[in-house]
Amino acid sequence: MDLRLFWRALLVQSLVVGLLFAVLLALPLDREFFREWGAVLGPAAWVAASLVTLAALSLSWIRVALAALVSGALGLLAGLAIGHGPGLIVSLLVFAGACATILRRREIAPAR
Repeated sequence: MDLRLFWRALLVQSLVVGLLFAVLLALPLDREFFREWGAVLGPAAWVAASLVTLAALSLSWIRVALAALVSGALGLLAGLAIGHGPGLIVSLLVFAGACATILRRREIAPAR
């Protein structure tokens, strides 16, 4: 794992998610809006933040797409089990870890 990339991905994703969260809370929306649209708004914000991280860190779009999908799914499960806040932390850590994972090609020995 590339620890420098892990911390950079965690920082960028956290900042963008936090900024989107702050903007949504600042808007004059009632609780009912979030109850009705939260299941759409949350994943849309997660994808938007992932796209910003993709651009900011110049990562592969496939890597970021997989990181966003896996981290979102695990965050959802964690959120259902232990709450929204801890689920978000799980999502952020898994996202950064998936972005920072070093993929190595397997070397295939030439046939003799």
